[in-house]
Parts: sequence; C-alpha cells; structure tokens
Amino acid sequence: MTITETRHAVVARGLTKVYGQGDAQVHALRGVDVAFETGAFTAIMGPSGSGKSTLMHCLAGLDAASTGTIHIGDVELTGLTDKQLTLLRRERIGFIFQAFNLLPTLTAEQNIRLPLEIAGRQPDQLLFDRVIETVGLKDRLSHRPTELSGGQQQRVAVARALISKPQVIFADEPTGNLDSRSGAEVLSFLRASVRELGQTIVMVTHDPVAAAYADRVVFLRDGELVSELLQPTPQSVLDTLVKLEA
Repeated sequence: MTITETRHAVVARGLTKVYGQGDAQVHALRGVDVAFETGAFTAIMGPSGSGKSTLMHCLAGLDAASTGTIHIGDVELTGLTDKQLTLLRRERIGFIFQAFNLLPTLTAEQNIRLPLEIAGRQPDQLLFDRVIETVGLKDRLSHRPTELSGGQQQRVAVARALISKPQVIFADEPTGNLDSRSGAEVLSFLRASVRELGQTIVMVTHDPVAAAYADRVVFLRDGELVSELLQPTPQSVLDTLVKLEA
C-alpha cells in the first residue's frame, strides 16, 4: 500500500535528527516511525528532552530531519526547496502556538482571515460561519486582541488555523499560557473541530489533562517512540509518563 492510499494525514518513517558534531552531538530523534490518522486528534508527550517538539517541528517542515522521510498527504517534505516548503505550509498546514501570535492592530475577524488574504484566496463563507460557531467567537469578531481574554485570543488563533482548511493542524503547547478554565475551553474547541469539521490535529503537550482530550497519545523518550494510548484519560496518561521517567 502506498502513502497516498493510506488514511493518514502525516506519515514519518525512519526519522532522525542530530544536532552538533563530534562529542557535542545530540541525537534528538532516533529512527521514529509514526503516522497520524486523518480526522483524528493526536497528542505527543514525553519527558523533558524526549524530542517531542523536535518531532513536531520536523513533521511541520519547520526544521529539517537528518534522515528519514515525511509525507503530508501525498507530498514528501524531504528534498523540497524553501519556497516549496513555504507554499506547503501555507496551503496544507495550520499552526497554533503557545503564544497566540495575533496582530494587535487587526480585529479578531481580520486576524482569522489573514492566512487567506496572504494566500490570495477567498474565504468559504459557510466554513467561516461554521468555524466561528464552533469556537464561539460570533460576538467578538470586531474586538482587537487587547480587548480579548487569553482564552478568547487563543480561540481566534484556533479559528485562524481552521479557516484555510489545512490538511493538518500542529498545536505546540496551545494551552501553556492559559488558566485551567480557558485551557479547557480551547481544548474543547479543538476536539469539536475534529468531531464536527473533520480536522486532523497533532498537539505537543506536557499536561496529562490536555492530552486526555485527544483520541490517541504517542509517547517519546530519548528520541524514540516508546508507547501509545488510545482513548486516554488524565490518569492513564500520568501513569504512562511516570513509568517513562522511572
């Protein structure tokens, strides 16, 4: 079966990432084989220094792997030029970061529409309305970021990632700057975007409660994929992390 025949949005095979040379070499990833199913919410976890952020950055084309292959849908990232990678990220990938990365001079609606403006694409109004309803921002579209709470700003960032209909959204500690209530709201919206919009989400987190919103959790240790959980709970995630750190 070829990559294009699978039901996976992202596939990595034999992925390695080495920083430095000689005695200073650090092996951040050691032959990782992992696939992320289309229309699913997957969390990546592991102890500090396990390689989880490195893995996500390589999968998203933000960092180049040392060896191995990565496919986003039917496109192989390996060997793409910087221009081709930029185009791929613009057309196929959405990003949600710990820092909301909103432009302060733009309204919430303008921030949400910005990726489409940059790409010269017209928004799908039905999708726009559905995304706004999913993330609960209908009465906040005219507000600027300074007029929004942290949770509302992150919901704008979620909507911005969803609006371009990306093949996959990568979320890097998306609730790291939020209180527990706001974090739970954002995670609920991410889960709703998977259930209701068919979105594919890959999230790096250190929080067992956040990971439990996912359909699946994969665990890294010392740059290797060592375990995974389906239908995780906060306790099952915590128990797995404790074993990995033992």
